[in-house]
Amino acid sequence: MNSRESQGDNGEEAPRGRVEMIPAKRRALILERLRREGAAGIQELADAINASPSTIRRDLEHLVKQGALERTHGGALLQSTARATFEPDIALAAQLRREEKNAIAAAVAEALRPGQSVIFDAGTTVLAVARAVANRRLPLTAVTNSLAIAQVLADVPEVHLIVPGGTVRPGSTTLVGRPGEDFLRSLHADIALIGTHAITGRTLTETSLDVAAMKQAMIAAARHVMVLVDSSKFTAPSFCTICDVADIQEIVTDDGIDPLALEELRRLKVVLRVVPVLRQDRHRG
Repeated sequence: MNSRESQGDNGEEAPRGRVEMIPAKRRALILERLRREGAAGIQELADAINASPSTIRRDLEHLVKQGALERTHGGALLQSTARATFEPDIALAAQLRREEKNAIAAAVAEALRPGQSVIFDAGTTVLAVARAVANRRLPLTAVTNSLAIAQVLADVPEVHLIVPGGTVRPGSTTLVGRPGEDFLRSLHADIALIGTHAITGRTLTETSLDVAAMKQAMIAAARHVMVLVDSSKFTAPSFCTICDVADIQEIVTDDGIDPLALEELRRLKVVLRVVPVLRQDRHRG
């Protein structure tokens, strides 16, 4: 074991046998545990994630600054009132619900057909679809406002890639605004793969106006709109409305969806696809 492997984030000595994971993964595990339990103490989280208490304290402070948690004496709990504009940083978002996102992505990529024109919205679940498409070397015309997705698909000769342009959102790889929105209005794509920050009843919402506007342009530019959301997205609304469920054709989610949300969606005129997920036991060490 080298010195880097045997030390924590700030050079502290890690207990023998502990392998330090990347901070984003630890923080994702903390959030997922708090979603299940509501609250947890520092030592409880340290034991569950196999990290030192001081490392957990730093992770909690980071998540508090992002607006995801509230600190308690000796631990943390989820925000009692969800913040409508809260969104995790890129690294953290990529680690949240990975099994669910990958299962959804595999099912969606398998349904795509050679020669289709597909709009890829920015987002971690849609990014997982792009990776699956790249692995299949599926010949498509792909349009995306995500620099991360563009980088994945640019390495696939079979994909005709179009990046419509725009302004990069601070702290992200997402392009918004003009000329991308104007370009999308000229398209008639076969499929649009869209993410959303929340689905509440029949309303899809986002954390910012510029992101919502880009998604609206994508929805208008495609004959068949598939919304890809893991089951945690069926929650309180975010800051601004994207559209009504009536404006899309299909929702793809995982089998962790709340039964009440599932029942409500089945009453609406939208195709609902629930993907089974083979979940591994959450991280133990």
